Amino acid sequence: MYVIFIPIIAILYLIIITVLSYRLGKTKTDNPKMAAIIGFILACLPPFALIYLAVLVFKDEVSVV
Repeated sequence: MYVIFIPIIAILYLIIITVLSYRLGKTKTDNPKMAAIIGFILACLPPFALIYLAVLVFKDEVSVV
């Protein structure tokens, strides 16, 4: 019964980390797509993904010219 929940939770985790990385990357970096790709790759290693999100949260916003 619980065997089906583990892949669903893993897929949801990948999607959530990727979306959060993209949304934070839109305001905190010059290239939000690259931020999302890095977030997706690091989502395979959960502690690093959370550290990456923390770095994006505390990073200064990029000024729009």
